[in-house]
Amino acid sequence: MRLFVSEGAPGSLPVLAAAGRAQGRAELLISTVGPEECVVPFLTRPKVPVLQLDSGNYLFSTSAICRYFFLLSGWEQDDLTNQWLEWEATELQPALSAALYYLVVQGKKGEDVFSPVRRALTHIDHSLSRRSCPFLAGETESLADLVLWGALYPLLQDPAYLPEELGALHSWFQTLSSQEPCQRAAETVLKQQGVLALRPYLQKQPQPSSLEGRAVSNEPEEEELATLSEEEIAMAVAAWEKGLESLPPVQPQQNPVLPVAGERNVLITSALPYVNNVPHLGNIIGCVLSADVFARYSRLRQWNTLYLCGTDEYGTATETKAMEEGLTPQEICDKYHVIHADIYRWFNISFDIFGRTTTPQQTKITQDIFQRLVARGFVLQDTVEQLRCEHCARFLADRFVEGMCPFCGYEEARGDQCDKCGKLINAIELKKPQCKVCRSCPVVKSSQHLFLDLPKLGKPLEEWLEKTLPGSDWTPNARFIIRSWLRDGLKPRCITRDLKWGTPVPLVGFEDKVFYVWFDATIGYLSITANYTDQWEKWWKNPEQVSLYQFMAKDNVPFHGLVFPCSALGAEDNYTLVSHLIATEYLNYEDGKFSKSRGVGVFGDMAQDTGIPADIWRFYLLYIRPEGQDSAFSWTDMLLKNNSELLNNLGNFINRAGMFVSKFFGGFVPEMVLTSDDRRLLAHVTLELQHYHQLLEKVRIRDALRSILTISRHGNQYIQVNEPWKRIKGNEADRQRAGTVTGLAVNIAALLSIMLQPYMPTVSATIQAQLQLPPPACSILLTNFLCTLPAGHQIGTVSPLFQKLENDQIESLRQRFSGGQAKASPKPAAVETMTTAGPQQIQVLMDEVTKQGNIVRELKAQKADKNQVAAEVAKLLDLKKQLALAEGKPLETPKGKKKK
Repeated sequence: MRLFVSEGAPGSLPVLAAAGRAQGRAELLISTVGPEECVVPFLTRPKVPVLQLDSGNYLFSTSAICRYFFLLSGWEQDDLTNQWLEWEATELQPALSAALYYLVVQGKKGEDVFSPVRRALTHIDHSLSRRSCPFLAGETESLADLVLWGALYPLLQDPAYLPEELGALHSWFQTLSSQEPCQRAAETVLKQQGVLALRPYLQKQPQPSSLEGRAVSNEPEEEELATLSEEEIAMAVAAWEKGLESLPPVQPQQNPVLPVAGERNVLITSALPYVNNVPHLGNIIGCVLSADVFARYSRLRQWNTLYLCGTDEYGTATETKAMEEGLTPQEICDKYHVIHADIYRWFNISFDIFGRTTTPQQTKITQDIFQRLVARGFVLQDTVEQLRCEHCARFLADRFVEGMCPFCGYEEARGDQCDKCGKLINAIELKKPQCKVCRSCPVVKSSQHLFLDLPKLGKPLEEWLEKTLPGSDWTPNARFIIRSWLRDGLKPRCITRDLKWGTPVPLVGFEDKVFYVWFDATIGYLSITANYTDQWEKWWKNPEQVSLYQFMAKDNVPFHGLVFPCSALGAEDNYTLVSHLIATEYLNYEDGKFSKSRGVGVFGDMAQDTGIPADIWRFYLLYIRPEGQDSAFSWTDMLLKNNSELLNNLGNFINRAGMFVSKFFGGFVPEMVLTSDDRRLLAHVTLELQHYHQLLEKVRIRDALRSILTISRHGNQYIQVNEPWKRIKGNEADRQRAGTVTGLAVNIAALLSIMLQPYMPTVSATIQAQLQLPPPACSILLTNFLCTLPAGHQIGTVSPLFQKLENDQIESLRQRFSGGQAKASPKPAAVETMTTAGPQQIQVLMDEVTKQGNIVRELKAQKADKNQVAAEVAKLLDLKKQLALAEGKPLETPKGKKKK
């Protein structure tokens, strides 16, 4: 036999690795040829790799050549491997070709390259994870492993395109890449050049179809059904048939909730919101809502769970707000604590306790930690230059002074930061400083302050991080931020302020000072727990038995991942430290930022006045949760997600399933006689349920929501294909089939009601009431899909779950929250206009409108999914609106359809 390969030809990688694996089984001559050399006489174009057999026949398909070498090794073919090879040819290769073309030929990087293959890589990772096997088809390496490894190696050799979160894929790839035949194959084909060795080959290939004329869309692509083994199908059916008897007894709710030895004890906190601010949607998704989803999920798993939060009430910001409103700091705290609590209650946040930091317990615990730090030599004294107002006879904390920014000249910069240029400022650097209380000019004077000696605590901190981070679910941004602080070197941090409103410093000479809020705010979690139960130490001094999950936006990471751990480690009192630090990126509003003063964006106290239910807000915020990168709230997108994902997908399926039971079977679940297709559906739903669990256990909240919608899509497709509304009118066999489809569908609806509970608790309860789901099934979510509504079960009255959001309704809300609500007096509605733009800008917009119009026409011609068409039409309408404004034309009011 003779094997022809070429340097820089990607197909040569797996065949060389397979040849090395079969070494010694037959005589083989390997020849390296040029990319233009025609090896196969009857082919008109050059083709490598090629295997010329002793019989004179040729094999010139990569998978066929690899299969031949595996057969020489005594390998026996199996169905699962064949399924993987078909998937590699039809799904992976087109995506991979696009990614490599972007990277090597067009020189793109990052998300542009990763985006085409994201779905395929995730599919491989999920398959490896759910089987708990090291290889694609089982415990030993198969033909599928080598073919997929060879296809992926040029891209995945760069760690940038092998994300850490795809752990199973990462392990599989590293295992294969470390084998000698694979290493030799890579050296032969890539010649130390890496992926650039493929450039001559890729430049001669046609441009991948994925780069030509494909409409860009943020919509999730339709999930392909995973490959299933007979064993997986049999296991899913067996679990289904056990039904409710599989459920363990529901554990009674403790009061107070305390850790239990031998059980999984989960302590959950969300970052304490400043009491003087009304939280906007970004604050809500970044902290309390994300933590609430995980807390509800933890309770469904019967984990022993305590979820707490509260208002952060001390500090300069509170004193400043009190001055602005003519109240005392305590009155401000009392007022805004109620506002916060009401907002979170409306959003259905399931705190076990929502407390506050202005309590005797806060003072007691903070002072105890401080005194232990002092006793162990971790507190320093130093002199700090500060601005002092002689008229008010006090030093001015950051927010009590305003002046001109030394960087950009903005005249209303605060003593800690300039709102215009965003730069951090030391108050003494301000030009023309003024006391915010009396407007007199302060002077610079020295003041003694206390510092936490972070450099001295660096070693125990790093030892703790080395022990904690591996295997934990710290988000990548949290890891990066802490590593950056450590890389730049820890410095002593001032922990005191010249204020009245705060926790008093219990040290001689510092009686007129309070602790800086960043030092004692994180201690608020402990004091809030102490106000909940006098056995608080069972949670907070029990690291052996408690897993602490802390939720926050990324700007809070240093205080939770570094400052408080240093304080707790220095106190040497066996404190429970964060096991899993979950940080989001930022949520923006439309094309800008939330601003209470300018009236831009939706704030928590406004959402309930929109007429949109809390669960819809929860769903959309969780759907766009900023995991991995910033995201933006969009009214148009909210309308699309509500009308497509909730109304047309989820709501449509659950309502149809329940209505079929009511209409065709008198409200009683019919008998179910499962066919092979039904059994496969059971297995697919089970796998998606297990994927949901895997994601939520890793706190990938947004991605787990997609699993719910995927199951619902499977359910809709199942109903559509089987048409029970037609079969119910047929013969006995057809009526029995209608009963099976209806019974299976309504059980999928019951499962979805439980999976939805962490995300949309009110909708979840509504579904469960409509289906009369047995109480034990409402409180526990196992990893298998069970028959919770057996034949003969009577359901209740079924009604629609969601309402359509209309364009005029959403446009009205967009206008309302675009800055208008901050104006002193409301003005009558006016035609929206703007200054006419220049010819160049108008031409750019005209080109964009033409381009988007072509995309819409192409989608309609292809009869694409109506939701995708709607999304692109919305973009077109928005571009036309921008063009009209740029040309100075009045906007046309949308007209309703005329009645005939």
